[in-house]
Amino acid sequence: MGRQAQAAGAVRRGQTWHAMRHNSGVLIGGTIVLVTVVIAIFAPLLAPADPYVTNPAQALLPPGSPGHILGTCELGQDMASRLIYGSRLSLGIGFVAALLASTTGLLLGTVSGFFGGWLDAVIMRIMDIMLSFPYILLAIVIVAILGPGLVNTLMAVAVLGIPFYVRVVRAAVLSIKDQEYVQAARVIGCSNGRIIFRTIVPNVISPVITAFSIDVGWLILEAASLSFLGLGAQPPTAEWGAMLASSRQYFILAPHVALLPGICIFVLVLGCNLFGDGLRDALDPRLRSR
Repeated sequence: MGRQAQAAGAVRRGQTWHAMRHNSGVLIGGTIVLVTVVIAIFAPLLAPADPYVTNPAQALLPPGSPGHILGTCELGQDMASRLIYGSRLSLGIGFVAALLASTTGLLLGTVSGFFGGWLDAVIMRIMDIMLSFPYILLAIVIVAILGPGLVNTLMAVAVLGIPFYVRVVRAAVLSIKDQEYVQAARVIGCSNGRIIFRTIVPNVISPVITAFSIDVGWLILEAASLSFLGLGAQPPTAEWGAMLASSRQYFILAPHVALLPGICIFVLVLGCNLFGDGLRDALDPRLRSR
């Protein structure tokens, strides 16, 4: 039986990998995300100039100017360098916020679905209250309480993602906890902790991973929105949302200072969504069979 289970697992992994390699969403979205990650990691090597060095005499130069392939911003800072360094903050905020949200949501959703009763009712009513607020309004309230800044923006957008994960995990746990192999674990005397971590959690990781890959893009967009409103990263920080906010008044005179960070946000969020949708199709056998 052990060898049969291992063989079946190997077959499933092979089918998943084959589905991922032949899914255009995974390939296109994964390429976009991978390129952004590489740019973020090697930003000091790729950036042609210091993104924070100002030169008012060269302010708002158009793309293609000598020494500034993508032009300069209103302070004369090199746009290419600021966009490259901005990928670090935008991608980092989205990834860390999604990691915090998914970890917290996995814990709360598992506890809620597994134990049920009053604990389930309390957790889910709190999630319902959070979901009753418009996402951006709730984020503004949190940042207004904590104060504007990059760290507080990260915390705010992480809180926004928790209810989504709680609901996904809880639904998965409710469908799993009454399965025969879980009941068998109870019969042989396994503790609740062992059942949760050895039986329940491994079976709910797949939807969490899929949700995480999509959520990164959404949280990047939320963080950029807060920065655009002046509540996130503060100038002169090289963050795409903050760059949009500081350049909007120059849109008519020099549209590239607003268009370029906007395009970067659009492409990265699109890549995350494509990768997440493709990953969901690859991990779900029901969708693979269509």
